[in-house]
Amino acid sequence: MLENISQIVRQAGDIVLSAHDVAAQTHEKSSAADLVTDYDLAVENFLKEHLPPLVPGSIFFGEEETENADPSKGWAFIVDPIDGTTNFVRSLQQSAVSAALAKDGVVEYAVVLDPYKNELFSARRGGGAFLNGLPIRVSGRPLAEGVFGMGTALYKREYLEPTMRLTEQLFKRSCDFRRLGAAALDLCNVACGRLDAFFEYSLCPWDYAAASLIITEAGGYISTLEGQPMPIAHRASCWASNAVNKDILQELEI
Repeated sequence: MLENISQIVRQAGDIVLSAHDVAAQTHEKSSAADLVTDYDLAVENFLKEHLPPLVPGSIFFGEEETENADPSKGWAFIVDPIDGTTNFVRSLQQSAVSAALAKDGVVEYAVVLDPYKNELFSARRGGGAFLNGLPIRVSGRPLAEGVFGMGTALYKREYLEPTMRLTEQLFKRSCDFRRLGAAALDLCNVACGRLDAFFEYSLCPWDYAAASLIITEAGGYISTLEGQPMPIAHRASCWASNAVNKDILQELEI
C-alpha cells in the first residue's frame, strides 16, 4: 500500500514540476494571502482519481474539495495537493504533495513529497519512517543547541500576536529559527532531524495528517499547543519536536 501511494504521489509531483506561467493561473480564495492555482486543482483531481481505488469504499478529504467528508470514520485519504501554495506561486521551490491514509481517524500510511529536491518522506504505522527509502530519526538536540521552525497563517490574523510572542520566547532559548512556508515539509524536517521543533497556531488536517505519522514513526512527538492529540477532521494548533524538547512549552506563555 505504501509503495502504491508513493508512486501515485510521485506522479502528482510531476504535475507540480511541469508548472509554467503560474501567476496567470492563480486565484484568491478567502483573501490575497489565501491562494489556489489551476495546478492545485489539477494535482488534487489526479489524486482523487487514483488514490481511492486503492481502498474501495474509502473517502477523499482534500484541501480544495472535501465533499463534506468525515475523515474520522472508515478509510479516508487526506490530501494536500500543493502544500505551500504561496511559495509555489512565487517559484520559491518550497512546496510539497502530501497524502495520508487513515482508518477511523488514525493515520496508517503517510507520504510527503518535495518534488523539487526529489525527497519522498514516508511512513507506515509501526513500520518506521523513511526518506527516499532510508530510515530517518528525529534529532537529539536540546533547543538551546537547536533550530526551530514556525508557521503563520496569514489569513488567520488573530493568531499574529500569540505567534510572535511564542516565537520570541523560543528564539531566546534556541540558536535560530526558520519560517519556510510549507508546514508538511517543516514537520518532515523535524522528523529527519533538520529542525528540532516546529509550531503553528492554526493548521488544517491536510497540512499535518501525513507528516504527523512520519514524525511519530521517526521517534518524535506531535500534539496541539495545549498538549492534546492532533484531530483529524478540523483545524488545530501544532507543536512537533524531538523527545528532548517535548515539554518545553510548559515553561512558556502560549
